[in-house]
Amino acid sequence: MEAISNTTLSHTRQELIDIIDYVLKLAKKKGASEAEADIGTGIGLNANVRKGEIDKMEFERDKGLSVTIYMKGQKGNASTSDFSRDTLDQTVEAAFNIATYASQDPFAGLVEADEIAKEVPNLELFHPWSISPEQAVELAIECEQLAFEQDKRITNSDGTVVSTYSGATLYGNTHGFIDGWSWSVHSIDCTMIAKDDKGMQRDGWYSKARDYKDLEDIKSISKEAARRTLGRLSSRKLSTCQAPVIFEAPVASGLFSALITAISGSSLYRRASFLLDKKCEKIFSDHITIREQPHLSKALGSAPFDNDGVATKARDIVKDGVLQDYVLSGYSARRLGLETTGNAGGVHNLIIEPGSNNLEELIKQMNTGLLITDMIGFGVNQVTGDYSRGASGFWIENGEIAYPVEEITVAGNLKDMYQQIAAIGNDIDYRGNTRTGSVLLENMTIAGE
Repeated sequence: MEAISNTTLSHTRQELIDIIDYVLKLAKKKGASEAEADIGTGIGLNANVRKGEIDKMEFERDKGLSVTIYMKGQKGNASTSDFSRDTLDQTVEAAFNIATYASQDPFAGLVEADEIAKEVPNLELFHPWSISPEQAVELAIECEQLAFEQDKRITNSDGTVVSTYSGATLYGNTHGFIDGWSWSVHSIDCTMIAKDDKGMQRDGWYSKARDYKDLEDIKSISKEAARRTLGRLSSRKLSTCQAPVIFEAPVASGLFSALITAISGSSLYRRASFLLDKKCEKIFSDHITIREQPHLSKALGSAPFDNDGVATKARDIVKDGVLQDYVLSGYSARRLGLETTGNAGGVHNLIIEPGSNNLEELIKQMNTGLLITDMIGFGVNQVTGDYSRGASGFWIENGEIAYPVEEITVAGNLKDMYQQIAAIGNDIDYRGNTRTGSVLLENMTIAGE
């Protein structure tokens, strides 16, 4: 079978630029005051095996165009996956028809021309993996088998997946801007099931990177998947109590995604945020600094410009506990009477400045409390900051793991929780858009039996 690589992408960069140029010129010709369009194309492979056999094989070949036109405060959008000229004409016409019936919005429209990116740096985001389906299956089977070999209590598998995807993203508008970049993302994910006389438990581990050469090797992935699964055996319940809590790095990012939602323009202009009007105020402990660094080479959240075509830039969002700035698109900035921060579409590489201690040292620092390694559901009230989520992990006594726990709920209010962050670990999880170590909070309510 054919391997997945950049040679199998269905359109060249120039062809995609020409398509955007065509629809923008057509929109202007039809009478649009402004217009913008974006294209995404890509190809991928997912090989899922279970107990040594292929469970599912998926091939992806995606492409799509979205065009938005503006007419005196009226906005219309239409999209298509067919790039033929007739369909492109119909898509632009559909956007016009929608705009005709849209209500007036004085804030709708492109960002100012002088805000558009002038340069598009190469951030090394494109590293296609020429792996065949047979090779992907073989790698997944080997990874799963290595996990089975770790311990006889690992009796079943919930699947091991080898995944690769390569794509291209381009954006253009009637300010004369058309640009974009190619990108890739690859992962290996192993999930196992262990059993003892008290029942079964499920857990796993995965690696994810822009460049397949940066993936963890399957020996490390399978060993960690087995260790985490075995560690959950004989889990107990806890009695309701108040105690310090550590959010392990892979789950700690959720604390900061709630922050970004709260300081995003859409939450602010709707006045639906627990951090409303908090700019330049202290919202975290003094030692907390949070940066956006969108130009990190090979990083999963990197981007040279945002969804408005505005150049991204490095900046402090929180410095020494004080909120420095919001997260704004061109539209939300106009609604608030502010300037865009280059965040149409969200933040790009949120970096939580780590402390000097690793997870083991944080556990010793906590002495007694809860280490959370997995969370269930989403329980954040963005208006009030109330926080409540299901969790599992380990109870800590005398600075050491005492026993695994499950079926508990941790609760608090994010305004208080942010102020009670005692330490950030240096065990940084690099597998997403938020890079943070484990987070130690001084106190939370733990609801159990």
